[in-house]
Amino acid sequence: MSAPETDATPEQHRPAPALPDPEDVRPAGGGASAFAQSLWEWAKSVGFAFLLFLVIRTFLIQAFKIPTGSMEETLLIGDFLLVNKAVYGAQIPGTPYRLPAFEHVRRQDVVVFEYPDPYDEYDTDPDYVKRVIGAPGDTVQMVQKRMYVNGEPLSEPYARQLPGALDPDYDPHFDWQRNYLSAGYDPSAYRATRDTWGPIVVPPGKYFVLGDNRDNSADSRYWGFVDADLIKGKPLVVYFSKRSDELIPEFEDIRYKRIGSVIK
Repeated sequence: MSAPETDATPEQHRPAPALPDPEDVRPAGGGASAFAQSLWEWAKSVGFAFLLFLVIRTFLIQAFKIPTGSMEETLLIGDFLLVNKAVYGAQIPGTPYRLPAFEHVRRQDVVVFEYPDPYDEYDTDPDYVKRVIGAPGDTVQMVQKRMYVNGEPLSEPYARQLPGALDPDYDPHFDWQRNYLSAGYDPSAYRATRDTWGPIVVPPGKYFVLGDNRDNSADSRYWGFVDADLIKGKPLVVYFSKRSDELIPEFEDIRYKRIGSVIK
């Protein structure tokens, strides 16, 4: 019996060759293209992280190091702080405008601010940290180291007075206070010292600040009021503290007990 006839040849019954998967197709020089794509993705990630860092630093949280002993014992030389810039309303860079504040600056708040140079009120370098003693409209006065606000003695458990520290004689650095004396006081007879001065009235939109280490602090007693627009934020916590100036301190130079302490 002869084989049945068919219109197809043996070659026509073979399966068609599989087409290449599009994912397996690579143009010439594909290695360089893949590297460029990876580099672009890495650059985008780094750029986003940097942008996020700038946003956080500008509007939310900024690190700050204590360089002097003017706030001892509240803050020590070598303390590293995290400063809340949003609480008083962070300033929008390049503009006179600020974001909405969560709270107002209050008496006895510890604040970070741009130093108001007495010869150039727009000189804002470097940053300072002090405690607010007088708010706008307050009458502030110190009598033999005792602080009075609006005629009432101020409770200051944070204030440090050095034993045996003498009050220096009249200093012309305090003469600026004559322009802000309370009514009834003769400016020509005013002879202020470090520990006895006033009463002076805090102008609108300004604050009177002092260091907690009263015998070793250059503060509003010497160079005047702090404009509200210069206040940058409120320190929150000590995130690191060391006794030495070394970049990588020795084990015994780290103040472990201060790490995480809340600033009050």
